[in-house]
Amino acid sequence: MSELTMREAIKLAIAEEMRADPSVVVFGEDVAEAGGVFKVTAGLLEEFGPDRVRDTPISETAIIGAAIGAAANGLRPVVEIMFAEFFGVALDQVVTQAAKMRYLSAGKLRMPIVMRASAGGGLGFGTQHSQTLESWFMNTPGLTVVSPSGAASAYGLLRHAIRGEDPVVFLEPRNLYGWKEEFDPGETAIWPLGTARLARDGADVTLVALGQMSRVALNAAATLAERVSCAVIDLGTVRPWDRDTVLASVRRTGRLVIVEENPVTGGWGADVASAVASMLHGRLKAPVARVACPDVPIPSRWSSAPMSGNAAYCPSRRPFAVSRSCRRSGLALRIAAGSLRARLPTWWCSIRRLWRTVPHQRNRRRHRLALSGSW
Repeated sequence: MSELTMREAIKLAIAEEMRADPSVVVFGEDVAEAGGVFKVTAGLLEEFGPDRVRDTPISETAIIGAAIGAAANGLRPVVEIMFAEFFGVALDQVVTQAAKMRYLSAGKLRMPIVMRASAGGGLGFGTQHSQTLESWFMNTPGLTVVSPSGAASAYGLLRHAIRGEDPVVFLEPRNLYGWKEEFDPGETAIWPLGTARLARDGADVTLVALGQMSRVALNAAATLAERVSCAVIDLGTVRPWDRDTVLASVRRTGRLVIVEENPVTGGWGADVASAVASMLHGRLKAPVARVACPDVPIPSRWSSAPMSGNAAYCPSRRPFAVSRSCRRSGLALRIAAGSLRARLPTWWCSIRRLWRTVPHQRNRRRHRLALSGSW
């Protein structure tokens, strides 16, 4: 049993695959001599040399384009894009070229590319570098989209992704790079893509989460344990997501709460909610609930509010999602503080209050203009 940070687990996964397969190569901005901006690839250059670990120019289009060419010629590139938002610069290479190449070549060309990027809030990188952006890739056939929830999942998912034959967008919650977790590295720790894991069993309600929100869901389940028995599912892979595991759990509990870090509109949870509602309509004891962020940019002032662990959570947000889902069927008439939504960052609450006051201010202004005859 080893205790590793997620940063160390990712590096270990890459190193083990590079030792086992000489076709695995690593390149990206500052990944060689500097060891990556988050020090994930530190030490790989010394072990594997400059032919297999290379720094690139500051050009995401060139990085992904080179990875496509390398994959088409038999290599297995693992590239780093640094921040998930930088995918926007090379989106054509990802969704039009890499994702379609196998189809366009009638299966003759394989694209075993892993595109790593840090994502999510919690470290104070501001509104432009605190997004998750899974929805950018959700509607692109040919891509696999992954987001680990800790060291063990990052290690297992990444090793399986490197061995695959199709492009994988690997979104790493940067807020968890320093979080430690005990697990046994090796073949038994590999987590197949497209499968979910039951992180906690329960009988009353199913919580489905991704990335660092899996920790939030587990914390909420522990807080509610005396009154509500919560099952927590860590999806791991969001495209394709594990329908069998989710449907089996919801079929047993009859209730579903989806926990997302992304904005509510177009979030990956909408796909999960739609599938569950349509396939288990007669088995649901309460409507499906989604806990997600509002449709506003993440304010820079609050982008450093942690999403999990020791954080200044908003005390005004109670576990409405879980309690409402349970209350509709007669369980838990009231569930006190320390809830699911109470564990979202403080900026959520401030934006929510602002969002509620704006319509009232606008209506008051219209009323004044109507009285003055200026409307």
